[in-house]
Amino acid sequence: MNPSAVSIPLTPLGGFLPPWVLPVCHFGLPVRKLGVVTVFAPDPDPLVVRCQQGDKTAFSELFHRHRADVARIVQRMLGPVPEVEDVIQDIFIQVFRSLRDFEGKSKFSTWLHRVSVNIVLMHRRAQRSRPHLVEESERHVPTDHLGPDEDAMRRERIRAFYAVLERLPEKKRTVFILHEIEGLHPKEIAQIVEAPALTVRTRLFYARRDILQLLREEPSLAPLANIMLRPGSSDHASAPEEEP
Repeated sequence: MNPSAVSIPLTPLGGFLPPWVLPVCHFGLPVRKLGVVTVFAPDPDPLVVRCQQGDKTAFSELFHRHRADVARIVQRMLGPVPEVEDVIQDIFIQVFRSLRDFEGKSKFSTWLHRVSVNIVLMHRRAQRSRPHLVEESERHVPTDHLGPDEDAMRRERIRAFYAVLERLPEKKRTVFILHEIEGLHPKEIAQIVEAPALTVRTRLFYARRDILQLLREEPSLAPLANIMLRPGSSDHASAPEEEP
């Protein structure tokens, strides 16, 4: 298949909704409900099979079916930055190029998450290596239900939250976002980041510990520290033997 022969439409993203304006979970952040991680190979998705056979119409359907999920994870891993749309485009170009290599040993959504995370991490590495001559403006989506002052406070909380996340090492930051915000099970995260499940849980433990301390240092986010400390907020109460 020739990537240049496929047109991937770009549609406007929905408003970037930060953790503190959506329903609260165990960390006080919006998550998808954790599903049961199966150990058997799922049945092939007919749409994926059609794409692997070179059906361009099927790939367009695949794009529209999964774009919202990809956009969400890109937004959550990058924050409100102007290049979100470019990264989404890069992900689907990579999906188009690599789809024949998908063997169905995992869920397609898990494979798509892996591709998405890898492209996002490549983008972040590239951004760090580039000189920043001008400060980039953040991507701002107005919210009709908030007044100017509330919207400004919301934007400041988003900025502060992602500034906190930036202080985590990349591996901890990734598993923290995938579990605490995206709502993925540690076993599925292990497949995505290609690491043992125990390693993922260890990274989560230390990420939570570091985030807790950083939140306490940020006045606008300090209340989230109390949410993290409430009973039942963590599924790893005891510390692993060593930090990876």
